[in-house]
Amino acid sequence: MDVNGTVAEGFEPVRAAFARNFEALGDRGAALAVYRDGRKVVDLWAGTKDVDGTEPWQHGTAQVVRSATKGVAAAVLLLLRQRGELDLDAPVAEYWPKFKGHGKERVLVRHVLNHRAGLPVIDRPLTPEEALDPLRGPEAVAAQAPVWEPGTDHGYHALTYGWMLDELVRRVTGLGAGEWIAREISGPLGAEFWLGLPEAEEAAGRAGRVGRVEAPEPTGALRARPRRSVTEAYQDPDSLTRRAFAAITPFPDQNEPAYRASALPATNGISTADGLARIYAALIGEVDGVRLFDPATVELARAEESAGPDRVLVVNTRFGLGYMLHGSASPFLGAGSFGHPGRGGSLGFADPETGIALGYVTNGFRKTVTADPRAQALVRAVRAAL
Repeated sequence: MDVNGTVAEGFEPVRAAFARNFEALGDRGAALAVYRDGRKVVDLWAGTKDVDGTEPWQHGTAQVVRSATKGVAAAVLLLLRQRGELDLDAPVAEYWPKFKGHGKERVLVRHVLNHRAGLPVIDRPLTPEEALDPLRGPEAVAAQAPVWEPGTDHGYHALTYGWMLDELVRRVTGLGAGEWIAREISGPLGAEFWLGLPEAEEAAGRAGRVGRVEAPEPTGALRARPRRSVTEAYQDPDSLTRRAFAAITPFPDQNEPAYRASALPATNGISTADGLARIYAALIGEVDGVRLFDPATVELARAEESAGPDRVLVVNTRFGLGYMLHGSASPFLGAGSFGHPGRGGSLGFADPETGIALGYVTNGFRKTVTADPRAQALVRAVRAAL
């Protein structure tokens, strides 16, 4: 596999690990960017732009990053709080009065971010057409009763997270989360991240086609299998796990222009590897004169809010405010790291202690929900290079 791009001195093992992902772990097309103290030290890409194509991946190829979107979307609420425009400890209904019914009076803004709102499912899943309407998702959540007492437990809000966050941003600013990100985050930073791919970028072919790929069979070792309880949860149509991920049924074709032009803050951000890494670098420090989070907001983002058995993912998870924290479900660089993986492979995170920010995007989605082996191989290589 021909790997394109550059690495700074000392980061050569990261290039080797990136190449091994293609040789041994089944990557078809992918890119990796790493910043250290606001300076790019890794910028790599290889393979094909489309998971099922032959056109080479170009510098600047973007892909749907699924739930890695959540970390960028979380920055919107935290920046509004940093600017004094949003109170994390206020009831959601203070900003969104229709949300109050059906036992949701005690759902706080912070519960949206720390996955303690008790609203991971909706009783009637949205169709793909309904999901692309920015009003229908929030309306469905507003009509939903919590499945546990808000604030008392946590469970991953796979899709409903985005609808709650988007409506809060709209109520506070008058803009959808995608518009706010373009104006206040991606634009000032020059970051190639879109929540709602502009028509011009679609026409220019900036985004590749994504698709499911199977993990290669391991050699010389037993194949790792999910725990039985996790497998059962995904197979049971009545489980919170299945229902949370089925809040849109059937799931839209992620390669359709209409889907890529929509704004679902839980799942359909489109980014280059550099776009993800650059945003995370600006959360913890200055990048070309732009810094997003002040030190107090960095600490707020990564302070543990939820930990232990996750009622949806059925494994132990750790969350701060909108971000997964370093742990067994999603290992990052170290104990102080915060970020978010995307189901199937992509990853973005920052580690304030080392000044590292990483973005990895791929067009080949695997069955992994959090700790994808390809992303984890890259994280280990970066750790070894420090």
